[in-house]
Amino acid sequence: WTYPIRRPGDGSYALDIARRAGLGLPAAHTPLVFPMTHDAQILARYWLQAARTVLEILATGRDAVFLVEGDACTYSTFTYLVRSLRALDGEIEVETIAGVPSYHASAAHLGQPLAESDETLAILPAGYGVDTVERLLPEFDTLVLLKVKPLLDDLIDMLERRGLLAHSCFLEKVGTPDERIVRDLSCLKGEKVNYL
Repeated sequence: WTYPIRRPGDGSYALDIARRAGLGLPAAHTPLVFPMTHDAQILARYWLQAARTVLEILATGRDAVFLVEGDACTYSTFTYLVRSLRALDGEIEVETIAGVPSYHASAAHLGQPLAESDETLAILPAGYGVDTVERLLPEFDTLVLLKVKPLLDDLIDMLERRGLLAHSCFLEKVGTPDERIVRDLSCLKGEKVNYL
């Protein structure tokens, strides 16, 4: 197994998910460092190092599994790892197994569909900014915002101003023992929330 960590010595959220599911950590396991930064040069260096590490595993004749937190094709470090692997070896075989994105798990936990019939749905990282979110609100029936941590207070203000707080919900660490569902977003003002 390989799995992402933010820096050496850190735990892995993806690995914790596998362990909570009852999977035992195999003897052969390797953490891969993917720092939380937007610096493209730093990221490229770590992606390349992770790809080289996986290639070393593959060169021994073993398969490598990369654990992800939700779905491997949705805002996942996996896509960068695969791109870097293929840049080093264009013949590499990759099998992607679909997972459950956090917004699907959230809708299931709420018992509320994301979209019905001809309704429209948009999913975006909140990092695009409150102005973008506000501009998209009239265009979509449902708007799913991910990674809201840095903009939460501004988003709450905007939703309140538009009369949408009663139609909004905040979910954190869905499907884990630390899961939190908050239907009254106003109580989150000024609070530090988790990245997930």
